[in-house]
Amino acid sequence: MFLSRAFVALAAAAAILVGVSAEQHTISFTNNCGFGTPTLKAGGQTLSTGGPYTRQGPIISAIAYLQTGSCGANGEGCTLVETTLTNPVNGPGSGSASDISLIPPHTFSVTSGFGYYNGCDGAGLDCTGPNCLCAFTDPTNGCIISCQTNNVNLAITFCD
Repeated sequence: MFLSRAFVALAAAAAILVGVSAEQHTISFTNNCGFGTPTLKAGGQTLSTGGPYTRQGPIISAIAYLQTGSCGANGEGCTLVETTLTNPVNGPGSGSASDISLIPPHTFSVTSGFGYYNGCDGAGLDCTGPNCLCAFTDPTNGCIISCQTNNVNLAITFCD
C-alpha cells in the first residue's frame, strides 16, 4: 500500500516537472527597414541580434529594438518593445504580456510592431509614428497586450 502511494506521488511529481520543462517560447524578427540590427536583450544580456531566439522556459522582462546606431545600450533613443512570455499558471493575468514603450529616454525611431503566434494569433500592437495611441509615454498610460496561451511566440517587425 505504501509503495503504491509513493509510486503515484512520484509519477505525479514527474508529470509536473515534465510539464514545466516543456515550456518553450520563440521571439522572431522581420526587419523591413533596409538598415539597422534587431536587438533582443534580457537581464542586460544580448539574446539575439536578428535571428530567432528560442528559450526552453519563460522569457522574462525582455526588450527589443532596432539598433540604428543611435540607440543606447538598452534601446534609449529608440522605439522599445517590452515582453514577458510565460505560460499562465494562476489564471488570467499570469501569462504573457507585451507592449511598446516611448517612455523617456525612449522615443519613436522607426515603425515597430509585434504580434503573438502559436496562440492569441492576431493579438498585437503597431506603432507607426511618434503619437502611437497605445504606446506607453509614461508609466501610467499605454496598452499591454496579454496572451493566456501556453508556449506562445512573438513576432516583432520593424518598418512594416
